[in-house]
Amino acid sequence: MMLVEQTSAPAAALPVADFRDHLRLGTGFADEGAEDSLLETFLRAAIAAVEAWTGKALLERDFSLSLMAWRDSRAQTLPVAPVSGIRAVRIIDCLDWEVLVDPAKYRLQQDTHRPALLARGACLPTIPPQGSISIDFTAGFGPVWADVPADLAQAVMLLAAYYYEYRHEMRVGGAVMPYGVSSLVDRWRNVRLGAGGRR
Repeated sequence: MMLVEQTSAPAAALPVADFRDHLRLGTGFADEGAEDSLLETFLRAAIAAVEAWTGKALLERDFSLSLMAWRDSRAQTLPVAPVSGIRAVRIIDCLDWEVLVDPAKYRLQQDTHRPALLARGACLPTIPPQGSISIDFTAGFGPVWADVPADLAQAVMLLAAYYYEYRHEMRVGGAVMPYGVSSLVDRWRNVRLGAGGRR
């Protein structure tokens, strides 16, 4: 399985001004806004960490999932949520020839944690020997920051502020998410139930 992010969140969608206010940085100076690119870097890092922790795409963007085999012939769980739409499903053979699958043969099952591509018939399309399937889909809560749930948005602010505060030093346990952040994101996490299953 390989998941590729085909588009990234535009800078205009990031809450740089809100983050500046959250940090209580000074205003009215001649160099106001000079740190915006640095603030954007910390925001993107915090968003990436929260997304990795929860399996949720905060801002809407396009992804492509490549598979060598279906996990289940009737349904394929998608690794990112929430998914708003399937853009295309393509079968790729061993010679890299691509065939677009008729959208009438599948549908999207939307779910907060485990969205899935479902077969409309007996099973999903057959993947040829040494071939693969590519699923192009759009995931995220929405195109603007206001679409992100409040607790996840606050988690990003807290984590980005943590990165900003300790940007000049290496801290012990730096790989662990701060408690205030983890308590905000816990309910959004995919919880493994065993045998590779998730809730």
